[in-house]
Amino acid sequence: MTREFEWRGPIENREVHDLHVDGFGAEDSTETDWVSLLETNSFGWVTARDGLRLVGFVNVISDGQTHAWIQDVMVFSGSRHLGIGSKLIELVREASRAAGLTYLHVDFEETLGNFYFQSCGFQPTAAGVIHLQERGPSNKFA
Repeated sequence: MTREFEWRGPIENREVHDLHVDGFGAEDSTETDWVSLLETNSFGWVTARDGLRLVGFVNVISDGQTHAWIQDVMVFSGSRHLGIGSKLIELVREASRAAGLTYLHVDFEETLGNFYFQSCGFQPTAAGVIHLQERGPSNKFA
């Protein structure tokens, strides 16, 4: 099949949920309304499809001025090591640059360093994080 990538490509909640479960071992709950979350909180996202099947996805958030952050890079386990992840990031870079943003940030587990540094061109930086909860946020803003 021909792989197709699309900036702000249409998605359905269930297919992103299934990819999230596959990619992160997330709880198998369909309560997350991915469509609303993306439309409300994202600068954009990129989809990768083999035919009709969603095999890759990345979400991008921004401060609307100079910074964008990559969030939730997901490639279906049966489609990894085919260049899908690096193509997702390439399209995020292009869209962020075209929007006039200056910096693209990502954080990741140490085991993914080669992917982000060698395959995607990120440079190491100092950063910090505070773990606030055992479980992920409720997707509600106070």
